[in-house]
Amino acid sequence: MTSSTPAEHPAAAQSDRQRSEPDQPGAEPEIGYEQARDELVEVVRRLESGGTSLAETMTLWERGEKLAAICQSWLDGARRRIDQAREKTEQSD
Repeated sequence: MTSSTPAEHPAAAQSDRQRSEPDQPGAEPEIGYEQARDELVEVVRRLESGGTSLAETMTLWERGEKLAAICQSWLDGARRRIDQAREKTEQSD
């Protein structure tokens, strides 16, 4: 699955270099929402399957927390854009 970004994050601005979270004004996440979600699903699957060492479990858990935060940040940014668009529409009426 390919990653797409919200309109506030043009695809042309995406690159492989690490970036800050999208909940910061003007910032982009290090990975797109779909990629973070898919990786989070895999992390959860691995944690639920068991059979990993404590160290690996902790590493997976920490990665899962970061991925969940990235996903939430993308969703928060989308919600802000929707709210801003609604405000502009209400102001123009």
